[in-house]
Amino acid sequence: MTAVLSDTFQAQLVALRAEALAQLRAQRGGARGRAESAADALSEVSDDQASADTERGLAFALEERESAELIAIDAALQRIADGSYGLCLDCGVAIPTARLHANPTAMRCVTCQDKAERARYA
Repeated sequence: MTAVLSDTFQAQLVALRAEALAQLRAQRGGARGRAESAADALSEVSDDQASADTERGLAFALEERESAELIAIDAALQRIADGSYGLCLDCGVAIPTARLHANPTAMRCVTCQDKAERARYA
């Protein structure tokens, strides 16, 4: 991968990381940690317990998704740093640039990703 493309993807990943961190902070109510947010959520009294449980579950799922996204972004940034970004982790083939633009955290080419998903859901 050329240095220009690498820099482009690095900038895109850094922006995605900042956005994911901002979303996590907003979900937590600022700079608070997961424990404090969970304690507050559990202490809130609701007339409808099922609704409260659903809201807590949704908040937890959103936070987990954002955390997983941060992990994927950090892994992609590490691949840029070590020079392996843009290469499929399974077969070593270059991942098409269009795929990386659509999903800058992609670790596999389309063929290997398809195989991984089929194996996962089989």
